[in-house]
Amino acid sequence: MKKLNLDEKATGQKRLLQLNELDELRKEAYENAKIYKERTKAWHDKNLIKKEFQLGQQVLMLNSRLRLFPGKLKSRWSGPYTVMKVFPYGSVKVQSRTGTPFKVNGQRLKPYLGGPIDQAKSVILLKPI
Repeated sequence: MKKLNLDEKATGQKRLLQLNELDELRKEAYENAKIYKERTKAWHDKNLIKKEFQLGQQVLMLNSRLRLFPGKLKSRWSGPYTVMKVFPYGSVKVQSRTGTPFKVNGQRLKPYLGGPIDQAKSVILLKPI
């Protein structure tokens, strides 16, 4: 220590100041993360669309798994489902024609306005010989 000419007290005080600064930076980062989360939540909540469903209404449900690798011209909407019960805060209990009822987020649903859904039909074109 004598060779390097270090003072133990001054070094200890400097280290304590550095630790205090580190704590202040950590608290500031925590506050910034909190502000960011609040702003993100406010933006997300602002873009939500309020949807109201009635009992017995026909709805279509978004299949979110088709986003990554959708089939060509394949619809991401499945259904129709029948609304069995509407819960507070946006959740809805729906039932398909042949299935058991289940709960789903109301943001994944949209009203079904059409008639019966036709299943895919194959068409064979024949050329004359």
